[in-house]
Amino acid sequence: MPARIPPVAITAYTAACAAGRGTDALAASLRDRRSGLIANDFAGHPLPCYIGRVAGLEDLALPDELAGHDSRNNRLAWLGLEQDGFRERALALHERYGRARVAIVLGTSTSSIGETEMAYRTLDDGHLAPAQRRPLVHQPHALGLFVQAALGFDGPCLTLSTACSSSAKVFASAERLLRAGLADAAIVGGVDTLCGSVLFGFNALGLVSAQPCRPFDAARNGLSLGEAAGFAILERIDGKNGSVEKSAPRLVGYGESSDAHHMSAPHPEGLGALHALQDALARAGLTPDQVDYINLHGTATPANDAVEAVMIAQAFPATTLASSTKGWTGHTLGAAGIVESVIALLALERGIVPGTLNCRALDPLCGPQIMIDNREVRVRVALSNSFGFGGNNCCVAFAAAQAA
Repeated sequence: MPARIPPVAITAYTAACAAGRGTDALAASLRDRRSGLIANDFAGHPLPCYIGRVAGLEDLALPDELAGHDSRNNRLAWLGLEQDGFRERALALHERYGRARVAIVLGTSTSSIGETEMAYRTLDDGHLAPAQRRPLVHQPHALGLFVQAALGFDGPCLTLSTACSSSAKVFASAERLLRAGLADAAIVGGVDTLCGSVLFGFNALGLVSAQPCRPFDAARNGLSLGEAAGFAILERIDGKNGSVEKSAPRLVGYGESSDAHHMSAPHPEGLGALHALQDALARAGLTPDQVDYINLHGTATPANDAVEAVMIAQAFPATTLASSTKGWTGHTLGAAGIVESVIALLALERGIVPGTLNCRALDPLCGPQIMIDNREVRVRVALSNSFGFGGNNCCVAFAAAQAA
């Protein structure tokens, strides 16, 4: 088992998704059980399904100095940076640490592939049109390059792409950079947007439901796709970081694993997912009975939910609360880890413990941990599970400052 790690302060966090822009709007949607899923109206992609689309991205314009980075994904990244005063909080790190001592670690599964689809649809005699000859955009690292340019840092900058665990794993990579002394603070996050490759690709795998997704429901039949952006600031709690707010929640652990069992299906016994969960608890110095809430991966696909339900039932006591929040947001792919981490942090700071929206009757495989209805209770420790294609698993552990 891995050794316990020093806690890291989370001094700012935000998210923008179909359920709300900013933490207040997202918290209100969770409390009111108001889903962001709508019948698919994504232009040019007539698939009968429900989606979690962020309205207004088509009309959003990037600042002139960032126009060369334009894509739907980067527009949503900009929108996310503008929520909860996050961009201002990030820019303030210039003064505290210097531009070279702040790392940027972001996750995405598709990057700006929607813009690349458009580039191929508008080929000029077999060549990219002049407006699409933009190497900053047509690449997997487009998100990292954009956020680095938008915030003006020149320290370590990474884009992770491990499918749906991408923006959960950013916490692990950032913590290692901080502990190694390569940075004093890190901006972590993730962004993924809807596009043809996402909608029709998942549909080709037989994973998309024609109705709003119903995680852990006995009659679930597939996921609803969504898009989102989310960010957080991590700061070490030592040395020149003595000014970090004492009340800030903490990153206390993480676990990562790779099943290598199948390209898209989970390991039938959830071995890799269980290893990730156990490693997160070990790094946090926690036992299962100390966990108050788990935000589950819970995509509403038959196989994934069954594996996760059995794992949670066997690994945690009946008093642990657990739920999937994808009924609010849809499955936001590479952004799921950060959005669901933000929801876990809201549970810590505001006592909002969301149930499992759209679930009517729990699968009999579920244990007493998985909730349908919301609760308002004190949460001191929260976990967030994210599992991706290829068996890329990650579990992240958070704690209230007084519990870390």
